[in-house]
Amino acid sequence: MTEHCIHHKIELVWKMESPKIIASLTKMVRNVGVAEDLAQDTLILAFERWPNSGIPNNPGAWLMTTAKRRAIDYFRRNKLHNQKYHEIAYQLESHHEVDWDQVLDDEIGDELLRLIFMTCHPILSQKARVALTLRLLGGLTTEEIARAFLVAEPTVAQRIVRAKRTLSAAQVPFEVPLKGEFEERLSSVLEVIYLMFNEGYSGSSSDNCIRPVLCSEALRLCQHIADIIPNESEVHGLIALMEIQSSRFNARVDPAGDPILLLEQNRELWDQLMISRGYHALEKAERLGGTLGMYGLQASIAACHARAKTAEETDWVRISALYHELAQLTPSPVVELNRAVALSMAYGAAAGLEIVDYLHLDPVMKNYYLLPSTRGNLLQKLGRLSEAYEEYMRAASLTTNTRQREYLLKQANDCK
Repeated sequence: MTEHCIHHKIELVWKMESPKIIASLTKMVRNVGVAEDLAQDTLILAFERWPNSGIPNNPGAWLMTTAKRRAIDYFRRNKLHNQKYHEIAYQLESHHEVDWDQVLDDEIGDELLRLIFMTCHPILSQKARVALTLRLLGGLTTEEIARAFLVAEPTVAQRIVRAKRTLSAAQVPFEVPLKGEFEERLSSVLEVIYLMFNEGYSGSSSDNCIRPVLCSEALRLCQHIADIIPNESEVHGLIALMEIQSSRFNARVDPAGDPILLLEQNRELWDQLMISRGYHALEKAERLGGTLGMYGLQASIAACHARAKTAEETDWVRISALYHELAQLTPSPVVELNRAVALSMAYGAAAGLEIVDYLHLDPVMKNYYLLPSTRGNLLQKLGRLSEAYEEYMRAASLTTNTRQREYLLKQANDCK
């Protein structure tokens, strides 16, 4: 195996194993920044040794053992070790190989859950939570995160450094929240994952309509959470939503990279395996929760689209009812905008326009390009072409996505 191949193998192994390693080190040193530094030292050692010695039979166990030895060295250097670390050192330095297969499922799973709750702690800003989670749990480099969010690499690096300092200064505990806080904190975790997925799915500030790295990392993280805490309905609801939406990737853009609206997509290109997994996750959410939460309801809407073999067969009455439930559960102008679209499809453009016109008064929606875009579409259907033209032009001026802007300008031109 060439050195290049070995380096590639190390990178793949590291992406899978680094979250477990950082979680275990954080448990030991109680400082996520120090834990990541020790983990990076371990990665460097792998790059130095494996090209000569060969890749170990169990590379994950090698990395974990080496990382814990680095932690012991850290305590010795800083004279912080106590009886607990003497015991760990004895275990690692004995001739008996640690049986990681016995402890990975329970112990590592628990540590990963703690790390997830730490990186998504509400004390951090939303952007910092996302960057830190992608770095420590997604295994992405700072460069990859910067490229995914289309921001400068130093900006991402600074967010991550500040986030780790904030967690350390506030002495945020490395633990799963108590029962009274669990639901709220889990909500923060799912919010970070949902934001990550949406940013990849919508391509809000990109020349591309989809950034699959963000979408796949969000789905992978959520599936991991479901493995650790399998009885939370909303976790499965979010998985269902992301699976079904991800199934449309191949149909969402044309060969030139321009967006294709949902109702105009070739449904034969939708990934039926992902849709099937989405249905399965939604069924789990329904069994566990009874009444669906915000992610389960959105997944139910996505499932309505997936079940329709053609756009004309879409059950818009059902979708508008689901949006009504969602609006009752989590009132927001964006949900109302989506409800307006569903109502227009079920009962005519005038029904949707009534809600959209009301939303025009909401200052939160002032710079949201989808509001004038939707209004333009409804006005176009009603034959009010000059008004539709103005709305499409306004929408084009608000979006920062090149492809979306080009599409909206084309829509405007069709109204002339």
